[in-house]
Amino acid sequence: MPDDMNHLDEHGHVRMVDVGEKQPTARRAVAEATVLMAEATRDRLFAGDLPKGDAIATVRIASIMAAKQTSSLIPLCHPLPLESVTVDVVPCEAGATITVAATVTAKTGIEMEAVTGAAVGAVALYDMIKGIDRGAEISNVRLLEKSGGRSGVWHRD
Repeated sequence: MPDDMNHLDEHGHVRMVDVGEKQPTARRAVAEATVLMAEATRDRLFAGDLPKGDAIATVRIASIMAAKQTSSLIPLCHPLPLESVTVDVVPCEAGATITVAATVTAKTGIEMEAVTGAAVGAVALYDMIKGIDRGAEISNVRLLEKSGGRSGVWHRD
């Protein structure tokens, strides 16, 4: 790991990485989370027939809010001036997949904002369905792709 990306100082103390000398670049990251649920729950979710209301709108708002608050939630993340956050909630065989894409022009990456958005969106969805499906579970919170910065483009295989 390059010295400038180390979260430990010369004494082994945790520190925020100094990105002051880096040049801002356009960056994008996409992450996803899956909420596994019963087929009947999935059908009600996408029919808009849940007791708590519009779960998909709630997930979108929760994901965007979480992405915006990432530096307050993850201790060593830099605050970033997000340019966009988009959220898609789509059915899958096992339930629903939440995909969050975030963009910024900055000196450091935006992967954590996308991952945090997907994770919190999944928790919000669980909250919306737990009353009718206690067996629902959150699965596969993961980064799918990132671009920008020194390390360039990365895609999950």
